[in-house]
Amino acid sequence: MSNRSIIIMVLVLVGATAYLLLKGDGDIDMGGEKHGAEAAHMKEAKKDAPAADAKK
Repeated sequence: MSNRSIIIMVLVLVGATAYLLLKGDGDIDMGGEKHGAEAAHMKEAKKDAPAADAKK
């Protein structure tokens, strides 16, 4: 492979990655494990979990 083709491949991958990150619908939080007020949504998930287990 020539240097030219490697550079083109890297640019295509960077462009595809940027496109997916910008157009993605998700709210990505890379902050790690949350405690306290930030983890309030976990209480709702725990309420729904027993109902899901009872259906099985």
